[in-house]
Amino acid sequence: MDSEAGKLYGSQTALALENFKLEHRKTNLQLVYALVTVKKAAALTYRKLGVGREGVYEGMVRACDLILQGKADDSFVTEALQGGAGTSAHMNVNEVIANLTLRELGFVEGRYDIVHPLDDVNRGQSTNDVYPTALRIAAIEMLRKLSEACARLQQALQAKENEFDGIVKLGRTELMDAVPITLGQEFGAYAQAVARDRWRLYKVEERLRLVNMGGTAVGSGSNAERKYRFGVIEVLRELTGIGLAQAEYPMDMTQNNDVFVEVSGLLKALAVNLMKIANDLRLMNSGPRGGLGEITLAPLQMGSTIMPGKVNPVLPEMVMQVAMRVMANDGAISAAASHGEFELNPFLPLIADSLLESLGLLLNAAELFRTRCIELIKPNAERCRELLESSWAFAAAYTPALGYDQVSEIIAKSGGDPRRAKEMLDLHKGGPGK
Repeated sequence: MDSEAGKLYGSQTALALENFKLEHRKTNLQLVYALVTVKKAAALTYRKLGVGREGVYEGMVRACDLILQGKADDSFVTEALQGGAGTSAHMNVNEVIANLTLRELGFVEGRYDIVHPLDDVNRGQSTNDVYPTALRIAAIEMLRKLSEACARLQQALQAKENEFDGIVKLGRTELMDAVPITLGQEFGAYAQAVARDRWRLYKVEERLRLVNMGGTAVGSGSNAERKYRFGVIEVLRELTGIGLAQAEYPMDMTQNNDVFVEVSGLLKALAVNLMKIANDLRLMNSGPRGGLGEITLAPLQMGSTIMPGKVNPVLPEMVMQVAMRVMANDGAISAAASHGEFELNPFLPLIADSLLESLGLLLNAAELFRTRCIELIKPNAERCRELLESSWAFAAAYTPALGYDQVSEIIAKSGGDPRRAKEMLDLHKGGPGK
């Protein structure tokens, strides 16, 4: 056992710290907690089956509970990116649980003759079924929260749709003046996009519920008792509240990680929509004198260290950067998943780190976007009217009666004055003024 600063990890974790000294970031705590939840399910299953020394699995359950309460966070120290398909993070968990269990049973840490990280904590298990099962659990829990956050964002956008329903403004296609719309319609379209994201994220959970727990090294179930394989899934369902089911073909779940690529693709779709909405808001807010100025975003902080009074659209800019990171993570996940040669994918740690980062970033970004941007937007109705009236947007209303070519000709003869062009169009038979 390692004694540094009272950490509870052991020799295999210490080796990982030396081997993967990237100084990047530690394994995601949500994944660690999911790994511990899997270990707790195994311990409860073995306790029920009467396996192992008396009291060991009871103590192990108590140790897992302490970890899940956040009382050993400093002991989970492995780098997020590591070789071995996640073995180092898994061993970190095994060692910490073993040493905490020894404490619970009244022994000193490191007495692996009493509680062994592998023979006891890891009985009937492998990194290759524990790690992907834990990742699925962590992803589902975060997906549920993200779906709820999308629902709240959708509702906020719909509230603005109703609030801005009477404000007519200039539509734009390819950043050029187009036919009139309402500001409310613009926000209604944003709400529809987020609604699709919400539904897609809700539905993809179904694919994540299939796990290979009990499949051990390659999905064949070697070294795992039959009663344990079936029992641990039932306990996991009870602990997580998730309808987990053993995959019909566990070897598939061990080899293939396309479900994570699917989830990441849906996260990318949400990122794309958030990027689009955020960028539109930046443009509509631009100015306040030299830009569009159709809306005003909340002035959250000073915008410049040299220009007094300048306020920047910082929340949309943050959301756009989150979206860019999620898109980059999707590329990493796709590349990693494609390298699952034969019976195992050694790059699952990159998939896990990237996927959980994307989930966490989108969850927080969606909440901040709603509370510190969308809900605080103020419309500038007069500016919307001014831009509309100074444009050629009205001309499309005349084409059914006069034809495209005649309307174009009259506009050309107006000398670039929209008001004069409208008067000329009204003079022609069939115009709206007749």
